[in-house]
Amino acid sequence: MASSNGTSSGSSALFPGSGEAVMDRKRQKRMLSNRESARRSRIRKQKHLDDLKAQVSQLRQENSEIVAAWSLATKQYLAVEAENSVLRTRMMELSSRLQSLDDILHLLNGGFSTSHGHQFTDGFCNPWNSMCMNPPIMASADLPQYN
Repeated sequence: MASSNGTSSGSSALFPGSGEAVMDRKRQKRMLSNRESARRSRIRKQKHLDDLKAQVSQLRQENSEIVAAWSLATKQYLAVEAENSVLRTRMMELSSRLQSLDDILHLLNGGFSTSHGHQFTDGFCNPWNSMCMNPPIMASADLPQYN
């Protein structure tokens, strides 16, 4: 019975140190697995960092292009705005000139009026109006007639 008691202690009694060797192998395997996992994690992290750097570079390039396009558009807008101002001034000048010419034309065609359409009589006859011809001068009967 004593021998059965000695054999019941397990295989560690038969192979001294074999349990520690198994534990060392498991610990070594776990350490290698952890190192490999950490290496993969560092590689993923580095790849992610490289991708972010590439994206930053691309976004900076796009931003630079957008700023250049905006600057060009602003310059063109200011040029068009200046030209528009010149054209508006020219239009006002030409409108005023046209109004003056219309007033002159109206005077020449028979009436003296302001640009608002009010008629004025100036007491003079229009030389182009046949109704307002100078009346003939009548000689008095006591003046000698010259033929």
